[in-house]
Amino acid sequence: MEALIFIVRTLLQVLLVTVFLLRVLLPLARADSRNQLSQAVIRLTNPLVMPLRRIVPPIGKVDTASIVALILVQMAATATLWLLGAYPRIFSVSLFLQIVVLSLIGTILLFYTYALFLYIILSWIAPGTPSPAASLLHSLCEPLLRPVRRLIPPLAGIDFSALFVIIGLQALYIAIS
Repeated sequence: MEALIFIVRTLLQVLLVTVFLLRVLLPLARADSRNQLSQAVIRLTNPLVMPLRRIVPPIGKVDTASIVALILVQMAATATLWLLGAYPRIFSVSLFLQIVVLSLIGTILLFYTYALFLYIILSWIAPGTPSPAASLLHSLCEPLLRPVRRLIPPLAGIDFSALFVIIGLQALYIAIS
């Protein structure tokens, strides 16, 4: 049963929730919406986001329909895992909402950790090479790295900002786990 829970959690959290998380993060990071990967995220999430836009209007430049869709998908993932026995047998709304929020925060922290790892690896093996993935990673990671670079400049030409951000993200993940 634990193997089934692992597979379902991985598919729901890593694939489904992360796609909706990207739907929220890409506009906030001002990523190019014409990028092929951005277009794929938009196409995959439109069936849920577009009907929600009729009900939930945007607040300024924030796409609230995408945020509501992300929360709904996270709630559905948590409910599915609860039914499979991944969480305590006794159901309470407050515990359910707490798990939803902590799972979503954990997904965000892990997403950025992995994105930073990919960003670092791409900077080593293909620096300056234009690609859709590199462009999106740059848009998503630079807002996190910029403030740290102001505090900790490169040492001997090596930029350690990503290392410090990853350590901070992992510390936060451990704190909420």
